[in-house]
Amino acid sequence: MSHFVNMEVFSNYQKYIDNEQELRENIRIVVREIEHLAKEATIQLQVIHCDLSKISNACGMARKQIEACAEKYQKLSALVPAGQYYRYSDHWTYITQRLIFLIALVIYLEAGFLVTRETAAEMLGLKIKHSDGFHLDIEDYLLGILLLASELSRFATNSVTMGDYERPLNISHFIGDLNTGFRLLNMKNDGLRKRFDALKYDVKKIEEVVYDVSIRGLSNPVESKDKESAEPVG
Repeated sequence: MSHFVNMEVFSNYQKYIDNEQELRENIRIVVREIEHLAKEATIQLQVIHCDLSKISNACGMARKQIEACAEKYQKLSALVPAGQYYRYSDHWTYITQRLIFLIALVIYLEAGFLVTRETAAEMLGLKIKHSDGFHLDIEDYLLGILLLASELSRFATNSVTMGDYERPLNISHFIGDLNTGFRLLNMKNDGLRKRFDALKYDVKKIEEVVYDVSIRGLSNPVESKDKESAEPVG
């Protein structure tokens, strides 16, 4: 009796499926390791909301966790077949955005300016160009930066609680510039656009904190702005 279906073909399909599942599981293992490091960095940085004197130490500890992530991304790069970055990128997209946020927060706390995509990529051991392989996608960078706004709006409020009345003014100027920068972009990505729409609420919240501090006479807006203008820009 002749067979109208070649069963060997299906055996080959099963091998492909098994290999694909094994690859994705190996990717998930590395991503979980990155998530653990990011969680540790997040925990270290939460101290900024309760003790301003520990900011420098918290940034140093967070940097160590971030640096460890670079090694993990190298492992990911070795796992992902050439030219198939976007086929598997859903596994690491969110955690990469989270790490960009953490890097941006550390740089802001240390120096007061916005980290560039190039610097963030270098800290994670990633490339910039898609053609170079495993890289930092522009949208992941932008979404990570937008996460920074929410954290800084919270930080502005808690800074006042801890008696630092100048910091909210500096944060307000920084977020205002960030908002202006994003408005220059023609965003067609739904996720990016939705997150950008939430930025206006962060801006409003910070402005309310600044207004409250100002009407109570707790800060000198002009002095704060002059102080900020003297900070390095990058």
